[in-house]
Amino acid sequence: MIYVVIAFLWVAICLYIITGGADFGAGIVEMFSRKSYRDKTKSIMLKSIAPIWEANHMWLIIAIVILFVGFPTIYTTVSTYLHIPLALMLVGIIARGTAFTFRNYDAVHDDWQKLYAHIFYYSSLLTPFFLGIIAAATISGSIDTGAKDFLGLYIFSWLNWFGVCVGLFTIALCAYLASIFSLHQARFIDSLSIMIRKTRQTAFYVVITGVLVFVSAYYSDIPLLRWIFSKALGIIAITLATISLLFTNDAIKNHKFLLARVLAGFQIIMILVAATYQHNPDIIIFANGSSLSLFDEAAAPKTIAALGWALLLGSIFILPFLLYLLFSFENQDTDKLLDNKNP
Repeated sequence: MIYVVIAFLWVAICLYIITGGADFGAGIVEMFSRKSYRDKTKSIMLKSIAPIWEANHMWLIIAIVILFVGFPTIYTTVSTYLHIPLALMLVGIIARGTAFTFRNYDAVHDDWQKLYAHIFYYSSLLTPFFLGIIAAATISGSIDTGAKDFLGLYIFSWLNWFGVCVGLFTIALCAYLASIFSLHQARFIDSLSIMIRKTRQTAFYVVITGVLVFVSAYYSDIPLLRWIFSKALGIIAITLATISLLFTNDAIKNHKFLLARVLAGFQIIMILVAATYQHNPDIIIFANGSSLSLFDEAAAPKTIAALGWALLLGSIFILPFLLYLLFSFENQDTDKLLDNKNP
Protein backbone atom coordinates (compact mmCIF):
# COMPACT_ATOMS: atom_id res chain seq x y z
CA MET A 1 0.00 0.00 0.00
CA ILE A 2 3.01 2.29 0.45
CA TYR A 3 3.36 2.47 -3.34
CA VAL A 4 -0.27 3.56 -3.66
CA VAL A 5 0.26 6.37 -1.15
CA ILE A 6 3.48 7.54 -2.84
CA ALA A 7 1.75 7.41 -6.24
CA PHE A 8 -1.07 9.63 -4.95
CA LEU A 9 1.50 12.03 -3.47
CA TRP A 10 3.30 12.24 -6.81
CA VAL A 11 0.08 12.71 -8.79
CA ALA A 12 -1.19 15.37 -6.37
CA ILE A 13 2.06 17.34 -6.67
CA CYS A 14 2.04 17.08 -10.48
CA LEU A 15 -1.59 18.15 -10.80
CA TYR A 16 -1.15 21.03 -8.38
CA ILE A 17 1.82 22.35 -10.34
CA ILE A 18 -0.12 22.03 -13.61
CA THR A 19 -3.52 23.39 -12.54
CA GLY A 20 -2.24 25.66 -9.78
CA GLY A 21 0.53 26.81 -12.08
CA ALA A 22 -1.99 27.84 -14.74
CA ASP A 23 -3.98 29.58 -12.02
CA PHE A 24 -1.06 31.57 -10.62
CA GLY A 25 0.23 32.20 -14.11
CA ALA A 26 -2.97 34.02 -15.01
CA GLY A 27 -2.08 36.81 -12.61
CA ILE A 28 1.54 36.83 -13.80
CA VAL A 29 0.58 37.13 -17.48
CA GLU A 30 -1.92 39.87 -16.71
CA MET A 31 0.60 41.72 -14.55
CA PHE A 32 3.19 41.86 -17.34
CA SER A 33 0.73 42.69 -20.11
CA ARG A 34 0.82 46.10 -21.72
CA LYS A 35 -1.70 48.55 -20.32
CA SER A 36 -3.22 48.96 -23.77
CA TYR A 37 -4.63 45.43 -23.74
CA ARG A 38 -4.47 44.53 -20.05
CA ASP A 39 -8.27 44.63 -19.73
CA LYS A 40 -8.57 42.18 -22.59
CA THR A 41 -5.94 39.93 -21.00
CA LYS A 42 -7.83 40.13 -17.72
CA SER A 43 -11.04 38.98 -19.41
CA ILE A 44 -9.27 36.08 -21.10
CA MET A 45 -7.56 34.91 -17.94
CA LEU A 46 -10.74 35.21 -15.89
CA LYS A 47 -12.52 32.87 -18.27
CA SER A 48 -9.57 30.51 -18.58
CA ILE A 49 -9.08 29.83 -14.87
CA ALA A 50 -12.79 29.77 -14.01
CA PRO A 51 -13.03 25.95 -13.77
CA ILE A 52 -9.82 25.48 -11.76
CA TRP A 53 -9.18 28.56 -9.65
CA GLU A 54 -10.62 26.89 -6.54
CA ALA A 55 -10.45 23.18 -7.43
CA ASN A 56 -6.68 23.22 -7.94
CA HIS A 57 -6.00 23.71 -4.22
CA MET A 58 -7.56 20.30 -3.59
CA TRP A 59 -4.32 18.74 -4.84
CA LEU A 60 -2.21 20.82 -2.45
CA ILE A 61 -4.43 19.78 0.45
CA ILE A 62 -4.16 16.10 -0.55
CA ALA A 63 -0.36 16.34 -0.73
CA ILE A 64 -0.18 18.00 2.71
CA VAL A 65 -2.52 15.42 4.27
CA ILE A 66 -0.49 12.55 2.79
CA LEU A 67 2.73 13.98 4.25
CA PHE A 68 1.13 14.74 7.62
CA VAL A 69 -0.46 11.30 8.04
CA GLY A 70 1.84 9.03 6.07
CA PHE A 71 5.26 10.66 6.50
CA PRO A 72 5.18 12.69 9.73
CA THR A 73 8.97 13.07 10.03
CA ILE A 74 9.21 14.58 6.55
CA TYR A 75 6.22 16.84 7.24
CA THR A 76 7.77 18.01 10.53
CA THR A 77 11.16 18.67 8.95
CA VAL A 78 9.73 20.75 6.11
CA SER A 79 7.37 22.71 8.35
CA THR A 80 10.20 23.43 10.81
CA TYR A 81 13.19 24.41 8.69
CA LEU A 82 11.16 25.91 5.83
CA HIS A 83 8.38 27.47 7.87
CA ILE A 84 9.13 31.00 6.60
CA PRO A 85 8.74 30.34 2.84
CA LEU A 86 5.84 28.00 3.63
CA ALA A 87 4.05 30.74 5.57
CA LEU A 88 4.72 33.30 2.83
CA MET A 89 3.42 30.88 0.20
CA LEU A 90 0.22 30.24 2.17
CA VAL A 91 -0.29 33.96 2.76
CA GLY A 92 0.07 34.45 -0.98
CA ILE A 93 -2.55 31.78 -1.71
CA ILE A 94 -5.02 33.37 0.71
CA ALA A 95 -4.34 36.94 -0.46
CA ARG A 96 -4.65 35.94 -4.09
CA GLY A 97 -7.95 34.13 -3.68
CA THR A 98 -9.40 36.99 -1.63
CA ALA A 99 -8.24 39.64 -4.08
CA PHE A 100 -9.57 37.65 -7.03
CA THR A 101 -13.01 37.38 -5.43
CA PHE A 102 -13.35 41.03 -4.41
CA ARG A 103 -11.88 42.33 -7.65
CA ASN A 104 -14.40 40.48 -9.81
CA TYR A 105 -17.49 40.08 -7.63
CA ASP A 106 -17.50 43.06 -5.28
CA ALA A 107 -20.87 44.83 -5.35
CA VAL A 108 -19.19 48.24 -5.48
CA HIS A 109 -16.61 49.10 -8.13
CA ASP A 110 -14.37 51.93 -6.95
CA ASP A 111 -10.68 52.68 -6.32
CA TRP A 112 -10.43 49.57 -4.16
CA GLN A 113 -10.41 47.55 -7.39
CA LYS A 114 -6.91 48.85 -8.09
CA LEU A 115 -5.72 47.62 -4.70
CA TYR A 116 -7.36 44.24 -5.27
CA ALA A 117 -5.68 44.03 -8.66
CA HIS A 118 -2.20 44.74 -7.25
CA ILE A 119 -2.68 42.20 -4.46
CA PHE A 120 -3.77 39.68 -7.09
CA TYR A 121 -0.71 40.42 -9.24
CA TYR A 122 1.96 40.28 -6.55
CA SER A 123 0.52 37.26 -4.73
CA SER A 124 0.30 35.45 -8.09
CA LEU A 125 3.99 36.23 -8.57
CA LEU A 126 5.29 35.50 -5.08
CA THR A 127 3.35 32.29 -4.36
CA PRO A 128 4.97 30.16 -7.11
CA PHE A 129 8.30 31.84 -6.34
CA PHE A 130 8.25 30.51 -2.79
CA LEU A 131 6.90 27.16 -3.99
CA GLY A 132 10.00 26.87 -6.17
CA ILE A 133 12.25 27.93 -3.29
CA ILE A 134 10.75 25.23 -1.06
CA ALA A 135 11.24 22.59 -3.74
CA ALA A 136 14.85 23.68 -4.28
CA ALA A 137 15.63 23.61 -0.55
CA THR A 138 14.52 20.00 -0.20
CA ILE A 139 16.99 18.68 -2.77
CA SER A 140 19.87 21.17 -2.67
CA GLY A 141 21.42 20.08 0.61
CA SER A 142 21.01 23.56 2.04
CA ILE A 143 19.11 22.51 5.16
CA ASP A 144 21.74 22.41 7.91
CA THR A 145 20.28 20.76 10.99
CA GLY A 146 23.55 21.36 12.84
CA ALA A 147 23.48 25.15 12.48
CA LYS A 148 23.66 27.04 15.77
CA ASP A 149 22.00 30.34 14.85
CA PHE A 150 18.67 31.50 13.50
CA LEU A 151 20.03 32.54 10.10
CA GLY A 152 21.71 29.21 9.52
CA LEU A 153 18.69 27.18 10.61
CA TYR A 154 15.77 29.09 9.17
CA ILE A 155 17.03 31.57 6.54
CA PHE A 156 19.99 30.17 4.65
CA SER A 157 18.30 26.78 4.57
CA TRP A 158 16.25 28.15 1.68
CA LEU A 159 17.56 31.63 0.77
CA ASN A 160 20.35 31.01 -1.77
CA TRP A 161 21.02 31.54 -5.47
CA PHE A 162 19.85 28.09 -6.48
CA GLY A 163 16.55 28.54 -4.65
CA VAL A 164 16.00 31.98 -6.18
CA CYS A 165 16.66 30.63 -9.69
CA VAL A 166 14.29 27.69 -9.18
CA GLY A 167 11.70 30.19 -7.92
CA LEU A 168 12.09 32.27 -11.09
CA PHE A 169 11.88 29.10 -13.16
CA THR A 170 8.63 28.18 -11.40
CA ILE A 171 7.21 31.64 -12.16
CA ALA A 172 8.09 31.21 -15.84
CA LEU A 173 6.48 27.76 -15.92
CA CYS A 174 3.28 29.15 -14.39
CA ALA A 175 3.11 31.97 -16.93
CA TYR A 176 3.70 29.48 -19.75
CA LEU A 177 0.93 27.18 -18.52
CA ALA A 178 -1.50 30.10 -18.14
CA SER A 179 -0.75 31.27 -21.68
CA ILE A 180 -1.42 27.77 -23.06
CA PHE A 181 -4.63 27.40 -21.05
CA SER A 182 -5.88 30.80 -22.21
CA LEU A 183 -5.78 30.07 -25.95
CA HIS A 184 -9.17 28.36 -26.03
CA GLN A 185 -10.93 31.42 -24.60
CA ALA A 186 -8.81 33.97 -26.47
CA ARG A 187 -10.20 32.97 -29.85
CA PHE A 188 -13.72 33.96 -28.80
CA ILE A 189 -12.82 37.62 -28.21
CA ASP A 190 -10.45 38.17 -31.11
CA SER A 191 -7.32 38.03 -28.96
CA LEU A 192 -5.80 34.79 -30.12
CA SER A 193 -2.77 36.44 -31.73
CA ILE A 194 -1.98 38.27 -28.49
CA MET A 195 -2.04 35.09 -26.41
CA ILE A 196 -0.06 33.10 -28.97
CA ARG A 197 2.62 35.77 -28.71
CA LYS A 198 2.43 35.50 -24.92
CA THR A 199 2.85 31.74 -25.16
CA ARG A 200 6.03 32.10 -27.20
CA GLN A 201 7.40 34.78 -24.86
CA THR A 202 6.77 32.72 -21.74
CA ALA A 203 8.29 29.63 -23.38
CA PHE A 204 11.42 31.72 -23.99
CA TYR A 205 11.47 32.76 -20.32
CA VAL A 206 11.18 29.11 -19.30
CA VAL A 207 14.30 28.30 -21.32
CA ILE A 208 16.24 31.28 -19.94
CA THR A 209 15.36 30.62 -16.30
CA GLY A 210 16.00 26.91 -16.84
CA VAL A 211 19.55 27.77 -17.91
CA LEU A 212 19.91 29.92 -14.79
CA VAL A 213 18.89 26.93 -12.66
CA PHE A 214 21.69 24.82 -14.15
CA VAL A 215 24.25 27.62 -13.80
CA SER A 216 23.32 28.28 -10.16
CA ALA A 217 23.38 24.54 -9.42
CA TYR A 218 26.88 24.28 -10.88
CA TYR A 219 28.25 27.15 -8.79
CA SER A 220 26.43 25.84 -5.69
CA ASP A 221 27.99 22.36 -6.10
CA ILE A 222 24.60 20.76 -6.63
CA PRO A 223 24.96 17.80 -9.05
CA LEU A 224 21.86 18.68 -11.05
CA LEU A 225 23.47 17.89 -14.40
CA ARG A 226 24.53 14.47 -13.14
CA TRP A 227 21.12 13.81 -11.66
CA ILE A 228 19.42 14.50 -14.97
CA PHE A 229 21.86 13.31 -17.63
CA SER A 230 23.83 10.46 -16.05
CA LYS A 231 21.15 7.86 -16.72
CA ALA A 232 18.86 7.04 -19.61
CA LEU A 233 15.61 8.01 -17.86
CA GLY A 234 16.67 11.62 -17.33
CA ILE A 235 17.90 11.98 -20.92
CA ILE A 236 14.67 10.46 -22.24
CA ALA A 237 12.53 12.76 -20.06
CA ILE A 238 14.33 15.92 -21.17
CA THR A 239 14.30 14.79 -24.80
CA LEU A 240 10.56 14.09 -24.70
CA ALA A 241 9.89 17.46 -23.04
CA THR A 242 11.90 19.22 -25.76
CA ILE A 243 10.25 17.34 -28.62
CA SER A 244 6.79 18.00 -27.18
CA LEU A 245 7.53 21.73 -27.41
CA LEU A 246 7.63 21.34 -31.20
CA PHE A 247 4.35 19.46 -31.17
CA THR A 248 2.86 22.15 -28.92
CA ASN A 249 3.78 24.84 -31.43
CA ASP A 250 2.21 22.78 -34.23
CA ALA A 251 -0.96 22.21 -32.17
CA ILE A 252 -1.28 25.96 -31.56
CA LYS A 253 -0.86 26.72 -35.26
CA ASN A 254 -3.66 24.25 -36.07
CA HIS A 255 -5.87 25.58 -33.24
CA LYS A 256 -5.80 22.25 -31.38
CA PHE A 257 -5.80 23.91 -27.99
CA LEU A 258 -6.84 20.87 -25.93
CA LEU A 259 -3.84 19.00 -27.34
CA ALA A 260 -1.63 21.99 -26.51
CA ARG A 261 -2.82 21.85 -22.88
CA VAL A 262 -2.10 18.12 -22.67
CA LEU A 263 1.37 18.60 -24.12
CA ALA A 264 2.12 21.46 -21.70
CA GLY A 265 1.12 19.25 -18.77
CA PHE A 266 3.27 16.44 -20.18
CA GLN A 267 6.26 18.80 -20.32
CA ILE A 268 5.84 19.68 -16.64
CA ILE A 269 5.70 15.99 -15.69
CA MET A 270 8.84 15.22 -17.69
CA ILE A 271 10.70 18.09 -16.02
CA LEU A 272 9.71 16.77 -12.58
CA VAL A 273 10.75 13.23 -13.53
CA ALA A 274 14.13 14.41 -14.79
CA ALA A 275 14.80 16.51 -11.68
CA THR A 276 13.77 13.92 -9.07
CA TYR A 277 14.26 10.38 -10.35
CA GLN A 278 17.96 10.10 -9.37
CA HIS A 279 17.46 10.72 -5.66
CA ASN A 280 14.05 9.06 -5.39
CA PRO A 281 12.75 8.00 -2.84
CA ASP A 282 14.86 10.51 -0.90
CA ILE A 283 12.64 13.56 -0.66
CA ILE A 284 14.86 15.76 1.55
CA ILE A 285 18.66 15.97 1.30
CA PHE A 286 20.52 17.64 4.18
CA ALA A 287 23.75 19.62 4.21
CA ASN A 288 25.59 16.80 6.02
CA GLY A 289 24.79 14.35 3.22
CA SER A 290 22.04 12.46 5.04
CA SER A 291 18.50 12.30 3.68
CA LEU A 292 14.90 11.43 4.48
CA SER A 293 13.38 8.64 2.40
CA LEU A 294 9.70 8.10 1.73
CA PHE A 295 10.16 4.41 2.51
CA ASP A 296 12.26 4.81 5.66
CA GLU A 297 10.14 7.61 7.14
CA ALA A 298 6.72 6.12 6.41
CA ALA A 299 4.21 5.81 9.22
CA ALA A 300 3.16 2.48 10.73
CA PRO A 301 1.93 -0.10 8.17
CA LYS A 302 -1.64 0.07 9.48
CA THR A 303 -1.65 3.86 9.11
CA ILE A 304 -0.31 3.61 5.56
CA ALA A 305 -2.90 0.96 4.71
CA ALA A 306 -5.76 3.10 6.06
CA LEU A 307 -4.43 6.15 4.22
CA GLY A 308 -4.08 4.19 0.98
CA TRP A 309 -7.64 2.90 1.12
CA ALA A 310 -8.95 6.37 1.98
CA LEU A 311 -7.18 7.81 -1.07
CA LEU A 312 -8.45 5.07 -3.36
CA LEU A 313 -12.04 5.35 -2.18
CA GLY A 314 -11.93 9.13 -2.13
CA SER A 315 -10.71 9.28 -5.70
CA ILE A 316 -13.79 7.31 -6.80
CA PHE A 317 -16.00 10.12 -5.53
CA ILE A 318 -13.80 13.12 -6.29
CA LEU A 319 -12.31 12.52 -9.73
CA PRO A 320 -15.56 11.97 -11.71
CA PHE A 321 -17.06 15.19 -10.34
CA LEU A 322 -13.85 17.11 -11.01
CA LEU A 323 -13.85 15.92 -14.61
CA TYR A 324 -17.52 16.86 -14.88
CA LEU A 325 -16.68 20.35 -13.57
CA LEU A 326 -14.02 20.83 -16.26
CA PHE A 327 -16.31 19.40 -18.93
CA SER A 328 -19.16 21.70 -17.90
CA PHE A 329 -17.06 24.84 -18.17
CA GLU A 330 -15.70 23.83 -21.56
CA ASN A 331 -19.15 23.20 -23.01
CA GLN A 332 -21.23 26.11 -21.83
CA ASP A 333 -21.40 29.73 -22.82
CA THR A 334 -18.71 30.98 -20.44
CA ASP A 335 -19.16 34.58 -21.53
CA LYS A 336 -22.79 34.66 -20.39
CA LEU A 337 -21.99 32.85 -17.17
CA LEU A 338 -19.35 35.34 -16.09
CA ASP A 339 -21.25 38.38 -17.34
CA ASN A 340 -24.20 37.38 -15.20
CA LYS A 341 -21.96 37.16 -12.12
CA ASN A 342 -20.41 40.56 -12.68
CA PRO A 343 -22.50 43.59 -11.65
